[in-house]
Amino acid sequence: MMQAAYATSLPAVIRGEEAFQAARRQKRNAALLGAAVVLVCLVVAAWISEAHPATLWAGLPRIGEYFIRILPDLRWAALFADAETEGSIAFWFYRLPEWALLIVETANMAALATLLGSALSLALAFPAARNIAPSGIIYQLTRRFLEALRTIPEIVYALIFVWAFGVGALAGILAIALHSAGANGKLFAEAIENADMKPWDGVTAAGGSWFAACRFAILPQVLPNLLSYLLLRFEVNIRSASVIGFVGAGGIGEELYKVISFNYYEEISAIILLIILTVACMDLLSEKLRHAAIGRLEAAR
Repeated sequence: MMQAAYATSLPAVIRGEEAFQAARRQKRNAALLGAAVVLVCLVVAAWISEAHPATLWAGLPRIGEYFIRILPDLRWAALFADAETEGSIAFWFYRLPEWALLIVETANMAALATLLGSALSLALAFPAARNIAPSGIIYQLTRRFLEALRTIPEIVYALIFVWAFGVGALAGILAIALHSAGANGKLFAEAIENADMKPWDGVTAAGGSWFAACRFAILPQVLPNLLSYLLLRFEVNIRSASVIGFVGAGGIGEELYKVISFNYYEEISAIILLIILTVACMDLLSEKLRHAAIGRLEAAR
């Protein structure tokens, strides 16, 4: 009897194994086909953009040569001497007071731009969230507006504002703020779309307005995520503020562009090192602030 049952179930097992192997082959073939399509696309993209292997191979040594040129000529015997002695760290950073002020200006630009952009993105995020948008038309218009804001790079905004307001930090602040509004607006709206709608239903059932429901039902839920995105954007904007100075939008980037233009190699490396240290310090600080603030908000809830 057991042998008969075994003989009956054996074909089913074989058919199941064959189906499994067939499905496995189908997935493997689909993966291989997808990889081949991606490879073809990469080759075509490289050909269109003229990213030829020979050109890359010829240019790589020149990159190394440039980095060697910007390295400071430090000498151990004079390493801790004054700014008048060649080979010392002080001689390498002989314009440190001026650069420090520009670094502070860059951080100030990033902070103001982050606050302005995040305030605008917070106002636009609620109508841009599909689950609470007042209407489909408002949702679509707000979404498209946020897309337009973040599609244009900061440096293009900076060129426009430099032409309008002149050279200086104001152009940089406005440029970064507009791009930040578009980028954070999308993140804020997606966080709102993931919120629990039961508090919303409760506020609206009690006669609360749309604004009251946004304030008391949605905002407390998503506030930790919004704060996390805001601080993350501040870290990104520090880097952006260091770059848009190339077009006269203030900050340390303007000074970096000058020394690159005149091939002051050691000054280039000194400024780059200052920017790296500043970004690293801001990253560490914002990380601590983010964890502390989110922890307090969670405890309050």
